[in-house]
Amino acid sequence: MTTHLQATTTLNNGKAMPWLGIGVFKVADGPELIDAVKAAVAHGYRSIDTAAIYDNERSVGQAIREALQETGLSREDLFVTSKVWNADLGYEATLAAYETSLEKLGLDYLDLYLIHWPVAGKYKGAWRALEALYKAGRVKAIGVSNFQTHHLEDLMKDAEIKPMVNQIELHPRLSQQALRDFCGRHDIQIEAWSPLMQGQLLDNPMLQEIGIRHGKSVAQVILRWDLQHGIVTIPKSTKTLRIIENASVFDFELTSEEMARMDELNQNLRVGPDPDNFDF
Repeated sequence: MTTHLQATTTLNNGKAMPWLGIGVFKVADGPELIDAVKAAVAHGYRSIDTAAIYDNERSVGQAIREALQETGLSREDLFVTSKVWNADLGYEATLAAYETSLEKLGLDYLDLYLIHWPVAGKYKGAWRALEALYKAGRVKAIGVSNFQTHHLEDLMKDAEIKPMVNQIELHPRLSQQALRDFCGRHDIQIEAWSPLMQGQLLDNPMLQEIGIRHGKSVAQVILRWDLQHGIVTIPKSTKTLRIIENASVFDFELTSEEMARMDELNQNLRVGPDPDNFDF
């Protein structure tokens, strides 16, 4: 399944999506971000995840253009994701937000466009806009982010097209097993944001012990746990050495016992907002 950095999963519409990508949350527009994305592409990454609210789509777009020029890759070799922000949820507003993201990124299409948060009363109109963009061939895949099971059930009651991806906070302290099971039954690919729990797991003794056994860092052990669970993962880093390290997870395998021990770390503990209780 996950044997190299360009290995892909197949979404429920047949679109291939890389198992591992680079996230750019909380990285400001500017040279640091441009250099990080270019380093990722140069070292084999093919998936880049951003969002309108990150306010860095222009730099991501510039990095993509420069990376393609420097590597000789084509746009079709990359998988680019962005997300519509809460203030732009609604049919017409979401259509306009998509055009704004494309303009900032300097792209003709996105590979994946997500509803960023399940704002009550607003996400169904936004989903109709995503369906229209998808049917018109303007985006290759559509999905959601931070949707709980009940949000997905509500969305799919009226949807013509079911989501292809659900991007959620997911790490060993928040394993989201019930939601993963639901998405599995409905062929919705789970994608993990904050897979390293914003660094809070890096000094965990049990994870350190597993890492030593495999000659790997704790971060690599956690990312491998994602992949072996069939979870797409997008660790964030701006440092080239860390970007390379995060991708060096295809040359070892965790044992079933190690996977089970890591599963037991779950405490339903979030570092981000609760999708059932947010006010933005």
